Amino acid sequence: MSFKGFQKAIVRAPQNFRQKLHMGTVTEDAVYMDAERRFQELESETKRLSDESKRYHKAVNEMLDHQLSFSKAIEEIYKPISGRMSDPNSAIPEGNPEGIEACEQYRDVVNELKETLKPDLELIETRIVEPAQELLKIIQAIRKMATKRSHKQLDLDRHQNTLSKYQNKKDPKPKDEEKIYKYENEVAIAQQEFDYYNEMMKTELPILFQLEAEMVKPLFISLYYMQLNVFYTLASRMEEMKIPYFDLSQDIIEAFNLKRGDIEERADAISVTHFKVGHAKSKLEATRRRFEMQQQANAGATGYAPGAPGAPGATGYAPGAPGATGYAPGATGYAPSAVSSPVSSVPTYNSYGATGTPHPLPDTRAPIREQQVHTVDTDTPTRRQNPLHIPPYLQYHL
Repeated sequence: MSFKGFQKAIVRAPQNFRQKLHMGTVTEDAVYMDAERRFQELESETKRLSDESKRYHKAVNEMLDHQLSFSKAIEEIYKPISGRMSDPNSAIPEGNPEGIEACEQYRDVVNELKETLKPDLELIETRIVEPAQELLKIIQAIRKMATKRSHKQLDLDRHQNTLSKYQNKKDPKPKDEEKIYKYENEVAIAQQEFDYYNEMMKTELPILFQLEAEMVKPLFISLYYMQLNVFYTLASRMEEMKIPYFDLSQDIIEAFNLKRGDIEERADAISVTHFKVGHAKSKLEATRRRFEMQQQANAGATGYAPGAPGAPGATGYAPGAPGATGYAPGATGYAPSAVSSPVSSVPTYNSYGATGTPHPLPDTRAPIREQQVHTVDTDTPTRRQNPLHIPPYLQYHL
C-alpha cells in the first residue's frame, strides 16, 4: 500500500466502522449485491477446482511411490536374518524366495504403471490446472475493481453524512454555509465516481458468469474422463498381473486365512510375546525384598549384628587394640616418651562363629584413655634456638 492509499484508509476508517454498525447513510444496490454474491461463489469454486486438480495429480504419484516403498519393505521382511553375510556358505535359507521374487515383479509392474500414467497426469496439469490458474488471475483483477467500487461507496456515504450534519443544523452560520457548498460539490463528484464503477460491475459481471460457465463445464467433463482413464488403467493392469505368488481368483480374506495357517497360535505360544513391563518391575522388587529378608535372617542366626566388632566381615578394630597409634588431642610437640602403647583392657568374646545364646553386644564407645601432658618451658635456650619445633631425637641426627 502506498502512502496515499494509507491516508485514504485512515480517512475512510470512521465511515467503515459506522457502516458495520449500520449507523448513518449506507448506499445499497440490490442488483450489485446479488452479482457480488455470485462472484464470490465463482471465486471460491475456481480455487477449489485448481486445488483439487493439483491434489489429485499429486495423490496418484504418491500412491505409486508408496507401493514401491511398500514392496521394498516386504522384501526386507522376507530376506533371511541368520548366518554371516561374509560367508555365503553359513547363510541359513530362512527367507521366502517366492515372496522376494513376487516383490521384485510387483515393483516392475508399478514402474510400468508410472510410465503409462505419466502422459495422463501431465494432461491433467495442462488441461485442468493451468486454465483454472488463468481464470483465477482474471478473477483477481475483477476483485480489485470490486474493491475500488467499495471504496467509492464509502467516500459517497462519508460525504453524504457530513453534508447532512451541516444541513440539519438549526442555526447555520456563514462558515457553515461555505462548508455546505463545499460538501455538496464533493458529494456530486463522489456520486459520479460511484455510479461509474457500480454500473460497470453490474453490466460486466453477468458476462463474466456466462463465460465462466462455458469454460468450467468442459473442464469438469475433461477431468472426469481423465480420472476414468487413470482408474481403468490401474484396474486393468493389476488384473492382468501375472505373478504366480498371488492367487487373484480366490476371495482376499479366504486366501489370507489360508496362507496364515496357525501362525497366530504359534506366536501366542512364545512367552516373550506376553512380556509386560509393569509385571517385570513388580517381580523384580519382590525378589529384592525377599533377598534382603534372607540376609537379615542369616545375620541373626550367627549371633552378631551386622557391622559389630568381631562379626564376620567387620573391618574395624576393637577399642584399645594393639597397634593403635592414637595421640592425645591438642598435642603440639613430640617427645621420646610420648610414643607408647595405651593401657586399656581388650574385651574378650566367644570363639568365632559360635552358635548359641548371643552375648550382649559390647560397648562400641571408645574408652577414655589417660592423656600424658608434657610441659615444655618456652624460655629455655633450646626453645629459643629451635623456633621450628623439631623433636630432640631429630635434632641429634641433624
